[in-house]
Amino acid sequence: MDKKLIREIIAKRVAQELNDGDVVNLGIGLPTAVANYVPENMDVIFQSENGLIGVGPAPKEGEEIKDLVNAGGMPITTLDGAVFFDSAMSFSVIRGGHVDMTVLGALQVDEKGNLANWIIPGKMVPGMGGAMDLVVGAKKVIVSMEHTAKGKPKIFPLCTLPLTAANQVNLIITEMAVIEVTPDGLLLKEIGPHNTVEDVIANTPAKLIIADDIKVMEV
Repeated sequence: MDKKLIREIIAKRVAQELNDGDVVNLGIGLPTAVANYVPENMDVIFQSENGLIGVGPAPKEGEEIKDLVNAGGMPITTLDGAVFFDSAMSFSVIRGGHVDMTVLGALQVDEKGNLANWIIPGKMVPGMGGAMDLVVGAKKVIVSMEHTAKGKPKIFPLCTLPLTAANQVNLIITEMAVIEVTPDGLLLKEIGPHNTVEDVIANTPAKLIIADDIKVMEV
């Protein structure tokens, strides 16, 4: 599959986890696409940690406002009633438990719900960003990512990269699978529309528990 289709499948499936009235933080990169697939007649409030509540869908080409961007520097729109504030207030919202769900990408995630998404040792990064606060402050943590990176797996028995947070991930959504983190391990609940259970197992070093009622994603 091409990258565009992969992103679309993941973002559409993540959007099915949204609930009316939720305050949701979308991480930089792929997660931002979720805002484009909010179900009709659902009121979801998107928060960006650089100081905004009320993020709308991505602007149409040519209609971008250069000073209106999300935490990743990508152009955004605002909805009626949007509120701007400083970084201190933004992180008070996050640390205060007012974010219902955060959707983040990952370098690695494992059977215990550990997340590594901020650094590869030896590589330069601009900073750790707000991920460490988000994954412990939000009520639900969803990892949305491609199932593999250049053919290499990303879901392991135990993360080998420096952790962003331990035991905080609730759900993993890729183009190949929907996997719930449970006390007993990783529960494979859904497979991608272009995949089989065997495909998922072959690309996942972590042990998977196969749900009795496993189904194909509807995207």
